[in-house]
Amino acid sequence: MTDLYAEALSTFAGLFEEAKASREVEPNAMTVATADAGGRPSARTVLLKAFDARGFVFYTHLASHKGRELQENPHAALLFLWRSLREAGIQVRIEGAVEQVADAEADAYFASRPRMSQIGAWASLQSETLASREAFDARVAEVEARFDGQDVPRPAGWSGLRVVPQRIEFWYGAQFRLHERWCYEIDPAGQWSKRLLFP
Repeated sequence: MTDLYAEALSTFAGLFEEAKASREVEPNAMTVATADAGGRPSARTVLLKAFDARGFVFYTHLASHKGRELQENPHAALLFLWRSLREAGIQVRIEGAVEQVADAEADAYFASRPRMSQIGAWASLQSETLASREAFDARVAEVEARFDGQDVPRPAGWSGLRVVPQRIEFWYGAQFRLHERWCYEIDPAGQWSKRLLFP
């Protein structure tokens, strides 16, 4: 890990701790933007579950809309928006390639989830058409009965996706749109650079 990449991760970690100590309701909430093979974009909010030098991890059904798009086009952009921080809020933008986490890592995270969240992962055919709420409640009840008295294993199609950063931008809001923006970016040779951007 280069010094500049380490600096970017350290900056993110510091801001993340600041956000967790603030009045932000869900500081680990982030927008994930993806695109299908034809380039048509879509975005949704998910929760960051882990980050380290390997990248930023969230979990999903691989057959969901975002899961399918990321299998077709394994690149994503992340956006954290912490409106309550500092003078006028902070944004962190992360762009990079996407890879699936190892099974052992996904198993360990799944085992740490609340039991009903584990049940829900089995019951939900994420992003598919649902006939009624009652139909989903029935599926939840079926899964509860199936795993009654035993641990709930991770479903085969449910896993973590890691965004491996190729670009990280820190946006520090200021009055009159006189923002401060710092961009860290890796080149094709694997070298990280840091530059200041116009607001």
